[in-house]
Amino acid sequence: MPAISRMQGIDHVRGVWFDDPDGRTWDWFRAEHTFVQAAGGAVTDERGRLLVIHRLGTWDLPKGKVEPDEAIEEAALREVREECGLVQVSSLGALCSTWHTYERKGRAHLKRTDWFLMQASADEPLVAQSEEDIDAVEWADTAAVARIRSATYPSLLPVINAWDQAVRDRA
Repeated sequence: MPAISRMQGIDHVRGVWFDDPDGRTWDWFRAEHTFVQAAGGAVTDERGRLLVIHRLGTWDLPKGKVEPDEAIEEAALREVREECGLVQVSSLGALCSTWHTYERKGRAHLKRTDWFLMQASADEPLVAQSEEDIDAVEWADTAAVARIRSATYPSLLPVINAWDQAVRDRA
């Protein structure tokens, strides 16, 4: 069992940070995992709210795996459309990247998600993609985003922070 998997059962451990100037620890860590490339969107509406999804009991942002031969930005747009039911979504450019690990079917995975700042209209109906275990899609105002920060995945916090800064910069 990879070392990172053993740490996941410790209540107070919410993330691990490596300072690895020569890259040896990173190489060792990557070798223990199957790499997954994903893409997602931090979507803002005309009122400055953030589009969020509720999946498997946790608030999250729309994201998913990049298909073979698919451009990463196009994958992010596709995932937002599929998971949230939106038709008109546009990308405003790259936002940030995150990494996290998970275990599935006894194998350790290392997922890199490239995030894009996007915009869409709140006039479009939102439809949760139930086959992806999404049970809600909502526009989150400032108070809701604050609540989500305290109850979401640690790897999502840099995305929410980058989105918040980008929205303030555009105002």
